[in-house]
Amino acid sequence: MTAPLPGFAGHTYRFQVDNGAAFRNTYAADGTRLRWEGLGESAGQYEDVALHVAQVGPQVWFVSWTEQSGITVSHVMDLAALTVRVFWTYEGEGGRVGELHSGVLEQLS
Repeated sequence: MTAPLPGFAGHTYRFQVDNGAAFRNTYAADGTRLRWEGLGESAGQYEDVALHVAQVGPQVWFVSWTEQSGITVSHVMDLAALTVRVFWTYEGEGGRVGELHSGVLEQLS
């Protein structure tokens, strides 16, 4: 039996984070890849990444990836409420740093 496609598969969202960062996230039609593009201060930054995906509730998805820079990103996306809880980690001066944020989604396509 084949798992259902994630609700975000084949769609593009604008993701506005509570710290002011913004991204255009375009998900592959099969839900296995993401192309994120920075907006605003992050304009010009982008990457295509492989996703790890699990459905955790009706229209709620856990999505994570690792970027070439070593940054790890984990989202819990609520597509009914168009909200995201995000946890990302990166290498800081004193070791690995983790940040928890929230944000909102706007479906663009």
